[in-house]
Amino acid sequence: MIPRLQSRDSIPLPAAGFFQRLVEAGFDGDIETGAASRTVFSTDNSIYQVAPGGILFPRSVEDLQVVATVLSGPAFQEISIAPRGGGTGTNGQSLTSGVVVDCSRHMKSILDIDPVRRIARVQAGVVKDELNRALKPYGLFFAPELSTSNRATIGGMISTDACGQGSCLYGKTSNHVLGLRIVLMDGSDFWSRPIDAEAYARVAAREDRVGNIHRTVERIAREKHERIAEIFPKLNRYMTGYDLAHIRRDDGRFDLNAVLSGLEGTLAMIAEAELNLLPIPAHAALINIRYGDFNTALEDARNLVALKVASVETVDEKVLGLAKGDIVWTGIARVFPDDPSIATNGINIAEVLADNEDELERKLAEVTAALDTGANARHAGYTIARGHADVEAIWSMRKRAVGLLGNVEGPVRPVAFVEDTAVPPENLAAYIREFRALLDGAGLSYGMFGHVDAGVLHVRPALDLTRTDHVRLVREVSDAVVALTRKYGGVLWGEHGKGVRSEYVPEFFGDLYPSLQEIKRAFDPENRLNPGKIATPSTGALTKIDEVPLRGDTDRIIGNEIRSAFDNAAYCNGNGACFDFDETSPMCPSYKATRDRRFSPKGRAALMREWLRLLAEKGIDARQEAMRLRRSIPLASLARRAFNSLNPANRDDFSHEVRAAMDTCLACKACAGQCPVKVSVPAFRSKFLELYYGRYLRPLKDPLVAAIETTLPFVRRIRPAYNLVVGTRAGRTMMRVAGLTSLPHLPRISLAREAARLGVPLATPHSIEVLSPQERQRTVVFVADTFTAYFDPDVALAAIGLARKMGLTPLLAASHVNGKALHVHGYLGRFEAAAKRTARYLQRLDETGVALVGLDPSMTLAFRSEYKGLLKATVLLPQEWLAANLDRLTASPSAIKGSSFRLMAHCTERTNAPASVAQWQKVFDSLGVDLQAAQTGCCGMAGTFGHEARNRPIAERLYALSWKPELDAAGDSDILMATGYSCRSQVKEIDGRRMPHPLEVIAGIVSEKAEIPQSHTTAPRG
Repeated sequence: MIPRLQSRDSIPLPAAGFFQRLVEAGFDGDIETGAASRTVFSTDNSIYQVAPGGILFPRSVEDLQVVATVLSGPAFQEISIAPRGGGTGTNGQSLTSGVVVDCSRHMKSILDIDPVRRIARVQAGVVKDELNRALKPYGLFFAPELSTSNRATIGGMISTDACGQGSCLYGKTSNHVLGLRIVLMDGSDFWSRPIDAEAYARVAAREDRVGNIHRTVERIAREKHERIAEIFPKLNRYMTGYDLAHIRRDDGRFDLNAVLSGLEGTLAMIAEAELNLLPIPAHAALINIRYGDFNTALEDARNLVALKVASVETVDEKVLGLAKGDIVWTGIARVFPDDPSIATNGINIAEVLADNEDELERKLAEVTAALDTGANARHAGYTIARGHADVEAIWSMRKRAVGLLGNVEGPVRPVAFVEDTAVPPENLAAYIREFRALLDGAGLSYGMFGHVDAGVLHVRPALDLTRTDHVRLVREVSDAVVALTRKYGGVLWGEHGKGVRSEYVPEFFGDLYPSLQEIKRAFDPENRLNPGKIATPSTGALTKIDEVPLRGDTDRIIGNEIRSAFDNAAYCNGNGACFDFDETSPMCPSYKATRDRRFSPKGRAALMREWLRLLAEKGIDARQEAMRLRRSIPLASLARRAFNSLNPANRDDFSHEVRAAMDTCLACKACAGQCPVKVSVPAFRSKFLELYYGRYLRPLKDPLVAAIETTLPFVRRIRPAYNLVVGTRAGRTMMRVAGLTSLPHLPRISLAREAARLGVPLATPHSIEVLSPQERQRTVVFVADTFTAYFDPDVALAAIGLARKMGLTPLLAASHVNGKALHVHGYLGRFEAAAKRTARYLQRLDETGVALVGLDPSMTLAFRSEYKGLLKATVLLPQEWLAANLDRLTASPSAIKGSSFRLMAHCTERTNAPASVAQWQKVFDSLGVDLQAAQTGCCGMAGTFGHEARNRPIAERLYALSWKPELDAAGDSDILMATGYSCRSQVKEIDGRRMPHPLEVIAGIVSEKAEIPQSHTTAPRG
């Protein structure tokens, strides 16, 4: 039996007192010390794992000052803090055993935009893409580009001096920082801006910490300028962290921000920033060049740089191969056509920017002419992508490259520890040849991509860090790569900061390292800010790459078999794609609604991984326990669960914290489709719930929801009584007591009766086998799920009418249990039994050769995911079926005149069947209709989620984020359609508006195609 689980050590007593003192001192933000939060914040996108003592979420600069002031008290001298941004660092920069300070939850306001001066003032927690969305109406943008731009905070970007694609044109974050509002460890609140000699003299004359900092930094920059010029590399990426080479600007002003940009939380807490903005390029195009081998791509990149393109990115064959299996590939496949005569083993993406179309075409002509002639003609072909949509789609693929490297099978997976080296671009090709030889010699596989115009290479060797021989390779490869970068005039830390790799700082800086220590001492004399990173104030030790706990230490306890059995939960690499702020993106709606990292795929995966570790330490195999529970005697199980639920000793069970995070999951499967590593929360959530509710009692709503598919036929018979319950205040109150709310009414119309009246038989293998092969080809079986069949039968009737207009014979699948609700709520034994029955029925129908077409995307796609291994047959989505029968569709012109058509697709459909929206557009296009796809996130209903009383606030918050604005903006002539039954149910519940399914609209547009032979309409019912 699953026991009570106690997670990691309790909070040390000094830290516990610290949190209490913060509250007494007026800290207004959130304080989280629970095991779940500490587990989620113990990892980032690195190979390391360090649990903090707690997490602070400040609301203001004043909160940051309270933190610093309280820390200065004598009782808390041993407590350190580490600021954290998006939590996607690859080198453990924000990992700490102290206290995390995270501004991303509350300090995320854009305070001012000055479009004339081109300056924005923002709080540290603002996300980069969120800022650029606000700037777009002014024709401006914040330039430094990076792959994590949809979740990277401005504070985090400044802390690592982030940059990425296009850095040769736009530079690094530090090149665009005009001012920083920082809080020092003595509580000082100070704005740092470039200052002239007179202003410097005033600041330097101060007798406080601010004055001392300015005097110290200026003296070092002045006295050590020759050594600084010798040691700091002449690279586009120059040096991240304590950048002494740029303290003096070209105009002579003193700029402390050069030191603060790249501070990695070691010098001060960043509260606000003033940022330089640039005009958005008016026109852009990408030249996508294919090569037969990666080395040729690298060598040719230098030629492209010489042609003065805006940027050049290189991707190797491994990353390209992974991208072809990712959700983004559908939108860009045409740009990278397969050449049967040569394999594409590398690509260069060259960006061309211009102020007008004529200039763009001239630049493109110059580059392509050079590509096609002389020594430059080394490629295997190229294509040109113009326009914002295509350019963004290709850059999205490139941004996902880091995450895609983790999307492989088995325990040996690419990991980050030498992934951002930089060398002079002219040395890059030779450097990479030696780098590849080094990894090949160690027997390691890897993928490579990079900003070749800047000499930056991203590479992640594949390791299994549960193996001691692979753990040793982290040290061996790191030391070798450090030596290799020094040989070619480069640095180990070209882009992602130093973090745990700070141990190499003294070796690199030599006699200049004491100056870095002096700077650290001026800012943070007691070493309270992220100690062990970049520099220590005196003789304290820097972190070492093999002395920090590894994720692999936990994974070794879990074991590879258990890791592989829980749907990539343990393989989440922390890239943070699920932290997407954009409300129009379907990725993880519960995170968007709460901004709570626990309620994200990354957070839930971390909790599941910790839960599996705790089980493994007690010798429990979760898979075997699940099988045992399915065989348990129901009455004995009920008694045991009741006892455990009432037992006070179980109150602190870590399983409760895991369950709380799982409860907010909408089971939309956007993570399974959009996560680069394909972490599927709904899949491992169902396995967790099965085991959790093997120990504890379920809420009353669970058995009601689980039985809905089998009870609806009975409920249909007492429709008036059911509608009375869901339609009256007393009835709704009663349902809320059971945990349910916003239940839909049953309509007067009955699908079964209407189908009988229309002469539409139920599909049985026998009734189809008597048909001729030609008749079977003209037969379609609509697999109506229970919810559509009983609550929205008009959709199924529209499908029947449409099929007949197309000259086809429609049949209805017999009543069956899809089982998705069972699966979502962790009734896996019952789901498996029901799924086997349904799979046998559908398989027999499929073997007759007829088309099987589902009506609801979520329920239909369950046959491809939850039924995997049980069902070989494919149940088509409606648009897949229609797209294969376009020749049977003829529009009635009068039906579309004067209307505009917009589609609001279901989250699961958009993310797990990425071609689906384009297929709908293809179908409507064949009818002469320009169908626009609305960019919306989750409606908030998500199957049964929004019908549960505890979830209703989140469901309504999500609806308000993107669906309600879309509907409110619709005009009288706009026809808005929704593919998901749950989506239509949410709209009807909140706005009292019935949205049609696309099949209903198409059925009204299509004209009659042919008469159906009488023999077809009278096929046996079986």
